[in-house]
Amino acid sequence: MKLKHLSTAMILATLPATGVFAAALDRSGQSMSAFLQPGNYFEAGISILDPDVAGKEAGVTPTRRDISDMGDDYFFPSAALKLQLNDKFSFGLLYDQPFGSDAQYSGNNAFVSNPGSDTVLSPAAIDGIVTKKAIQLLESKGIPVNEQTLTGAKGQILASDSFKTLAGALSVANGYLGTGGTKVEVDTQNLSFVFGYQPTQNFNFYAGPVLQTVKGNVSLRGQAYSLYNGYDANIKETTGVGWLAGAAYQIPEIALKASLTYRSEIDHKTNINEELSLLNFPGLTSVLAGLDVPASKLQAINSEGKTTITTPQSVNLDFQTGIMADTVAFANVRWVNWKDFSIQPYKFGKVSEAVGNLVGRPNGFNLVEYSDDQWSVNAGVGRKLTDKWAGNVSVGWDSGAGNPVTTLGPTEGYWNVGLGLQYSPTPQTFLAGGVKYFWLGDAKAQTGAQAGSDQYVAEFSDNNAIAYGLKLGYKF
Repeated sequence: MKLKHLSTAMILATLPATGVFAAALDRSGQSMSAFLQPGNYFEAGISILDPDVAGKEAGVTPTRRDISDMGDDYFFPSAALKLQLNDKFSFGLLYDQPFGSDAQYSGNNAFVSNPGSDTVLSPAAIDGIVTKKAIQLLESKGIPVNEQTLTGAKGQILASDSFKTLAGALSVANGYLGTGGTKVEVDTQNLSFVFGYQPTQNFNFYAGPVLQTVKGNVSLRGQAYSLYNGYDANIKETTGVGWLAGAAYQIPEIALKASLTYRSEIDHKTNINEELSLLNFPGLTSVLAGLDVPASKLQAINSEGKTTITTPQSVNLDFQTGIMADTVAFANVRWVNWKDFSIQPYKFGKVSEAVGNLVGRPNGFNLVEYSDDQWSVNAGVGRKLTDKWAGNVSVGWDSGAGNPVTTLGPTEGYWNVGLGLQYSPTPQTFLAGGVKYFWLGDAKAQTGAQAGSDQYVAEFSDNNAIAYGLKLGYKF
C-alpha cells in the first residue's frame, strides 16, 4: 500500500472545521495533529460558522411567541509551528481559540426587554409569594391548610396595607428594568508550548504549559430573567496558566498514528464589571425587606469581589490507519468536563443569594452551568486522488452538555457530515478547504435560576449550522 507519504497533514488538514460547533462553549476541538507532523512544519487556518438557532417560548413562560435566530455568525483563526530540533527532541507552538460564544436575541419575546409590560416579578412568582405567606399565616394560627382556608388567607394578605404598599413599590421598580435584547460574547485564546521526546521513531511523549486568555460581555434582558432584566457583565481580558501532556504512537509505513492528549483546567481570577439596573431603584431595600430578604444579604448586594472562572479539563484521542492503497481511515474522540463548569460573577451571586428563597434556591444560583460532560466523535475516510489532490468525507456526533441547557446556548449536541479537499502544488506545501453541515439537537432553554430543575422558558428545535474552513501548510 502506498501509504508512507499519506501523513496526517495531508488527510486531516482538509478538516479545518472539525470542532466549530460543539457542546457548551467548546469551539476549536484543541487538535494536536500539527505537532505530530514529521520534520519541521507550519500551518495557519481559519474557520467560520453560520448557525441558525430559533425557537419558541415554552415551559413557565405564559406566552408562546416565536424566537427568531439568536445564533450569531463567528470566525476564529488557528496556527501552529513545529520544529524537529534533532532525532529525539521537538518543540511546538500551537495557537487556537478553544472556547467561546456569540448569541443575540431580537424581536418580541421573553429575552428582549419590553418596558411597557416587563415586571420585576412575574404574576406566577407573586402568587407563589402570597401563597407562602398565606400558609405561614394559617400555621401561625393553628388553622389547617386546605383549599378553602388557603384562598381566604391569600385574600386577607392581598387586602392588607403592607402588601398593597409592596405591590405599589414593585410597580415603580418595574421602570428600572433593562432595555434591549439579551446577548453574550465570550472569547478565549490559547498558546500552548509543547516539548516532545521521541525515544524511537514509533513513540512520541510530549507536555508543556498553556497560556490562556478569557474575555467577554453578557447582557440579560426580558421577562425571562425577572429582576436580572437589566444585568450586564463585562469580563476584562485575563490570563491563566494550565498544562497539557500526551503520548503518540506511529507506524509510518502503514500510515498508523494514535495519540492521547490531556489538557488541564485553567483558573482565571478577575474583577468583573457588573451592573444591574434595578439596583438604581431607591426603594429596592424596602421592597426586598417586604419579600422577607434578610438584612445581612441586602448589605452584600452592593459589595465588590473577585470572580473565579475555570475553563474545563479535556481529553482527546486521535487515531488513523491505512486501509487500502492511498486511503486512510481516521477518528477523533473528545471528552470535556463541562459538568463541573459554572460561572457565577461576584455581584450576580450575591443578588442570587439574597433573592434565592423567592425561587426555591436559598443558596443562590449561577449565571451559567451545565449538567453533563461532553462527548464527541468525528470519523471519516481520506484518499489521495492524485499527486497533488486529496480529499475526505466525515461524519460527527456530539452529545451536548445536558438538557435543559442555558438560554445563552440553547442546543443539545449535533450530528454532522463534512467534505474536505486539499491541493498540494509542491511536496512541501498544501492548501486545504472544508465544509460541514450540522443538525443541531433540540433543547429546552432555562435561566440560571432554573438550572438543576425541570423548569424552562423556551424550546429550540429543527436548527442547523454550516461551517467553512481554510488552511495552508508548509513543511520545511
